[in-house]
Amino acid sequence: MRETAGALLSFGHDPAGLVTTCRRMLARQPSSGPLMWLASRVLTAADPRSEVRACMEAISEDRTARLLSRQLPVEAAVCVLGWPDLIGRALRLRGDLRVLVVDALGEGHHLVRRLSEQDGWVDEVAESGLGAAAASADVVLLETAAVGPDEFLAVAGSRAAAAVAHAAGVPVWLIAGKGTVLPGPMWSSLIERALGMVEAWEADEEIVPLALVDRVAGPDGLVSVPEAVSSTDCPVVPELFCAAI
Repeated sequence: MRETAGALLSFGHDPAGLVTTCRRMLARQPSSGPLMWLASRVLTAADPRSEVRACMEAISEDRTARLLSRQLPVEAAVCVLGWPDLIGRALRLRGDLRVLVVDALGEGHHLVRRLSEQDGWVDEVAESGLGAAAASADVVLLETAAVGPDEFLAVAGSRAAAAVAHAAGVPVWLIAGKGTVLPGPMWSSLIERALGMVEAWEADEEIVPLALVDRVAGPDGLVSVPEAVSSTDCPVVPELFCAAI
């Protein structure tokens, strides 16, 4: 993000160049909600350079991980997929949890290694054990790259984990950091870029219905799904609907 911010700052007085830079930025990281949020806010700001700095400050001060670490139940068994950044940070602040890490995309062992350096019980779970891990947990934590009005984007396997947990009565918490919640048109644009040319079963990320989520953990703490979705501060910018050049 810092490299991206630097590029945007250099085009702060060139509106056409700024639009082109934002499109190229989104083409390189098409599934990033925070980058879509950053681009949208900068392109609609009266002072783009000041807005870049304000957005980067908001990202750096995001309280999602710290608040999540306080809100998880004491001595709970939590199920996570892969190596999610915010969830990983939150778990490292707790030593009383049993963490079931599903090795999604072959990344789970990295998180297991990090968590094993601290107190607590950490188990690495093969992808074949995803359903069992989700059903046996006290809470399933899924981290998202972007959230739309009715769906969210997460690592492949998240839909299955959420569906199993939902059916088993296990709470599903969606972890949505600063800038991930997008209005409908921006969400649709992001999904078209991220998944438009890929078969759903071949993608590293997938779309998951918000109907499978019980609560959303974000910069303001643990809130309901409707409250989280309505909290977006990302403007709708038609210029970003266009394909990157």
